Amino acid sequence: MTDTVLYRFADPASLAAASASGEFRGEALDEQDGFIHLSTRTQLADTLDAHFAGVDRIALAEIDGAHIADIVKWEVSRGGERFPHAYGAIPFSAIETVYLLRRGEDGAWQWPEAL
Repeated sequence: MTDTVLYRFADPASLAAASASGEFRGEALDEQDGFIHLSTRTQLADTLDAHFAGVDRIALAEIDGAHIADIVKWEVSRGGERFPHAYGAIPFSAIETVYLLRRGEDGAWQWPEAL
């Protein structure tokens, strides 16, 4: 299974550090699980709801899936659905765009128009 564009929610500071170091190595949950959790476009809303309920702002990295195809495995995860998992650092050069998502006054996430 391949997907041209993959996504990763992350603390904005983590992506800033990845920009400086040249690679994104994941965060605490990734280290615990042994891979970097990624999502497809259609999985984004559910991933946000499942893992970031207490968060008011989050960064979203849009990743060139072809650039990291050699380290991505598609594995069954939440709800029996197949998710992309990166087994290795993601070069920052594979990250095409970083969006900053915030909650509106009503508590709902405000999505960028591009998504």
